[in-house]
Formats: sequence, structure tokens, C-alpha cells
Amino acid sequence: MILRRLVAIGTVALVLIQPEPAAAERRHGEPIVIAHRGASALRPEHTLLSYEAAIAMGADYIEPDLVATKDHVLVARHENEISGTTDVASRPEFAGRRTTKTIDGRPVTGWFTEDFTLAELKTLRARERVPDLRPANAAFDGLAEIPTFEEVVQLARRHGVGVYPETKHPTYFDSIGLSLEEPLLEILGRYGMRKVFIQSFETANLRELRGKTKLPLIQLMTFGGKPYDWVVSGDPRTYDDLVTPEGLREVARYADGIGVDTRRVVPAGPDGRLASPTTLVRDAHRAGLDVHVWTIRNENSQLPADFRLGDPASPVYARATGDVMGWLAKLLDLGVDGAFCDDPGMGRAIVTQRSRWA
Repeated sequence: MILRRLVAIGTVALVLIQPEPAAAERRHGEPIVIAHRGASALRPEHTLLSYEAAIAMGADYIEPDLVATKDHVLVARHENEISGTTDVASRPEFAGRRTTKTIDGRPVTGWFTEDFTLAELKTLRARERVPDLRPANAAFDGLAEIPTFEEVVQLARRHGVGVYPETKHPTYFDSIGLSLEEPLLEILGRYGMRKVFIQSFETANLRELRGKTKLPLIQLMTFGGKPYDWVVSGDPRTYDDLVTPEGLREVARYADGIGVDTRRVVPAGPDGRLASPTTLVRDAHRAGLDVHVWTIRNENSQLPADFRLGDPASPVYARATGDVMGWLAKLLDLGVDGAFCDDPGMGRAIVTQRSRWA
């Protein structure tokens, strides 16, 4: 059983809940549910609280974004700048660490993991990154530490779920002597993890990883822009070139799948309503690539207009839950192989429901 912490005002209630069996034991060939930063719709992202909740909800994989500390330990944070996800800005002992750096070509001001040892980071406490959108999550502020990647792997291994790590800013971390790939593979190997996908928005580090591991690799692609390693190398291409049939065949030479913005699969118009689907899923499958989409979120403001529910004049309309299951069902009908879900319970429900209909 998994122990999940439910926090009320001034009270911590301990509830034992039984998760579903691990995905590998109960299904074959079904789309996978990837807990985006854990159960980030319900707990502050990239905390053990969030990952524990995701496992309890039936996620197949939990997703840690990885950055490095000063003493070269991998930790789970969405970005190496941590003022939005921790209490570092309120800690006077670290006031002098605030600085401005150039990360992937743009200036960023704040506090950075690579300027802290792991011991120092462990004194900080996580907080909700978007409290206006998810005010209930703020009840958990101050309860959780920043987890190491090793701690996330240990949790996943105990409960038989997979890990889906993303290397964040690999070119930048290489430039400061804190390469992410070697410690990533060392930890996965030490714990014998095989239920793994490794993802990156860059291409060079995936090509490097291909020569070092047989674990599945996923090429992430935004809706616009280009891989930062291409910016550095002067490659004129963008992600638009990678989603063509020719580009997908190139990706298939070093990766096993693609992770794409849902708009790559079903574009939306200026009014937020969906247009006709693209051929990306079909083209990727023809190239031998899986297709995982991101990100499935509950809130009306994060959903296509077609799947928003309620009165738009309501003051809570933006953060109210829309027809997230209907949206995911549409994507699954188009053949996607997995989805990053902020609420993995929603993802698990629709995948299970569809398997019963089959």
C-alpha cells in the first residue's frame, strides 16, 4: 500500500490507499499515463508528495525534470532557477546568491541550483508554482524538500512504476562542467531500472546517449522554435523540420519516440477551437516512433475551447475543471501512445475505461 498525505488546516491526515498494479503487470499495448512532474494538479510539482500521489492514482511513469547541484547531484526541478518553486527568496542566508545568468540564450534572474550544494538545497522547502491557478496546492507549501533523482528512482522502484526523466538545459550544464547524462545513467544502472524513457528538447545529448544506452529515448519538440544545440551550432532548421516525414526518419536513427505539444497533433485556431488533426501521429508511426503528447491539464484555461465547461462569466471559470477526459479521449482516438497528465488519475480513468470497451 502507498501512504498518501492529505493535509487539512493544521492537520495531517494519513490515509492508506491501494494503487492499481504496475502497468507492466496489468496491460499490454495500452497508451501510457505519464505523471507530469508527479500529480502536479494536486500537489506542488517535483516533490515526493506529488510523485506519491501520482503512483496512488495509477500512473505508469513519474516524470522528474533534472538539473544539477554545485556538487554534481541530480535533483528534480522544472528549472535550475528555483525562486518560483521554493522558499529560497525568503531565506536571508541565501540573499547573496541571487544573480542573473544566460540560460539557453536568454537572461534569467534568480537563484540557481548549480550555485547550491545538495545539503544547502535540502534546507529549502517546495511551494506551489502557480497558486493563482491551483490555490489548493498552496496548502502543501513548506512541507516537502527538493528530491534527488536517486530518491525519485527509489520511490518508483519500490512501487513498480517507471521513470521518465528529462535532462534540462544539457548544453548549458555541459558548459559549466556539470553534465547531466553520466550521473543519470549511473543512477538508473545502479538501481537496475529498465522501465524508463529519457527525454530532451535538445538533439545532441540524445545522440550522445544513444551510444551509451539501449534505454528508450524521446525527442521533445515544442510547437515553435528549435533545439538549443542547433542554435549553438548554427543549424538553420527548427522543430518544424523534425516533424516532416523526412525529419521523423532522422529522429528514428537515434530516438524511439517523440514528445510533442498537443497542437502538433490537433492545431487550435485563434479562438482556441480545434482544427483538423495533422498527419503527425501516422507519419511518426510509419517511421517507427511512438508519440507522447503534453500536457493534459484539468483547468478550462489550459484546455481547448471545445472542452471547456461552465459559465465563462464565473470568477472561477479559468481554474474550474473542464472536460479533460473528453480531450484525452480524442487524442487517444487519433492514435497517440501516451500522454503527460497533470492529473494522472484522469488519465488512468479514461485509459482503463477505453480498455474495458475494447
